[in-house]
Amino acid sequence: MGTESRKNDAGTERLEARGLARLFVRRPLNFTFRMAPMIDIIFLLLIFFMVCAKWRPAESFLPMRLQTAGAAGIGVVKAEPLIIQIEARDDGCIVAIGQATEAVIRQEQIEQDLAGFVEQLRGVLEIQRRYASDPVEVVCEPGVKWEYFAKIYNVLYGAGLSDITFCFTESP
Repeated sequence: MGTESRKNDAGTERLEARGLARLFVRRPLNFTFRMAPMIDIIFLLLIFFMVCAKWRPAESFLPMRLQTAGAAGIGVVKAEPLIIQIEARDDGCIVAIGQATEAVIRQEQIEQDLAGFVEQLRGVLEIQRRYASDPVEVVCEPGVKWEYFAKIYNVLYGAGLSDITFCFTESP
């Protein structure tokens, strides 16, 4: 045992000579929890989240004024669709615009008949005081050729009508 203590003393002397003895000296564990740095970090995080947050507007905010319950006002109502019916014929088709006007489209003079159809369509739109944004419903019977249907649609779209829906009837 004597030789071991001499070796330890010699090793400690070497460490003290280098200034490393304080690293290997056992100190009593004295752990304290320092709160000041943690509070600083909490406040920094709180400020960060407050600056980066996107605040929602109040739910009661509306970008328009609503009418009061007793006020008589004109409500916006979507117009009834203009119904255009396409019926098949042997040499072409008959196009009914609304309930009052009909246009006959024949194979031999299809361009002239489509030009007449456009004029009749404009007349009906002016009489009924319709706009290009008003809805149009095209009802097509099963016997109508695709060629007529496509050309009538092109005429409607070319006239500026944009809200066009189609309804195909089934054959009995």
